[in-house]
Amino acid sequence: MPTPRETILAALHARLSALPATALRGDVLPERVPAAGLLILRDGQPGEPEVTLSPLRYHYQHRAEIEAVVQGADRDAAFDTLTASIGAALAADRTLGGPCDWVEAEAPRPVDLPIEGAAGLKAAVIPVFLLPTATDIDVVGTNCSSLFAVQTISLRSPFFARVNPSAIA
Repeated sequence: MPTPRETILAALHARLSALPATALRGDVLPERVPAAGLLILRDGQPGEPEVTLSPLRYHYQHRAEIEAVVQGADRDAAFDTLTASIGAALAADRTLGGPCDWVEAEAPRPVDLPIEGAAGLKAAVIPVFLLPTATDIDVVGTNCSSLFAVQTISLRSPFFARVNPSAIA
């Protein structure tokens, strides 16, 4: 059974695969860019969770990246069409069918890359923020410092302040 993190990333990849551009996940840039463009989804990092204690929930802000690449003489228009289609695909269902609480992309920062002897590339990395909620810290996947964040929150709780008032200072 896949983890919720994998389920969310697979749902995002499926959403990108429905677009006219070729969508890959974690691959290297191929030698040839398809005419409709190329999208490469990078898994990214889940980051440190925000914790709510009652009920216990871990709210992640997972930062994945989409590399969008087009090539050709009319690459400005093709790039604009490609990035607009990514935005429309994400806006159509911000939960990716349910496994994620919210999905939001930042604006791309395009760069033109000249290629000697061929049409240049226009590319951008588009950060995509996936906001899932988990009931277990290991479900989405973080490192040990998350456990220390939970300890810090519990040490500053009102109960602990009654036992040791200097803990709040």
